[in-house]
Amino acid sequence: MVYISTDILGGVVKPVRWMGSSRRDLQRAAAEVRQIAGAELFEVQKGKSPSDFKPMASVGPGVCEIRIRTGVAHRMLYIARFDEAVYVLHFFEKRSRKTAPSDIQLARKRLAEVNLCRHEEGRQ
Repeated sequence: MVYISTDILGGVVKPVRWMGSSRRDLQRAAAEVRQIAGAELFEVQKGKSPSDFKPMASVGPGVCEIRIRTGVAHRMLYIARFDEAVYVLHFFEKRSRKTAPSDIQLARKRLAEVNLCRHEEGRQ
């Protein structure tokens, strides 16, 4: 069974599919971070752009990061170019100016999992 979410204005909102530990990682963040991440992700679900994001071509085509700036920097890597869902690939605390290679590698691995699942579902 497929559930399609709609917002209160009647527009279609894409569901979110959380890859790996991304949802658990977000749930461990501070309440302020979770609130900002949720609001920004909801914009993406509605087909809009988040207020602070950038493309992450180093992970793969169509992958973007939401930048969450509180006392500590956090990032949510996602891909929204598919009709069926927004896939959250990775959520992490950014500890340096440059994204750590381990974070990029993990997001690439999860993107490969998304592509494999979509292929198995006949979506590619």
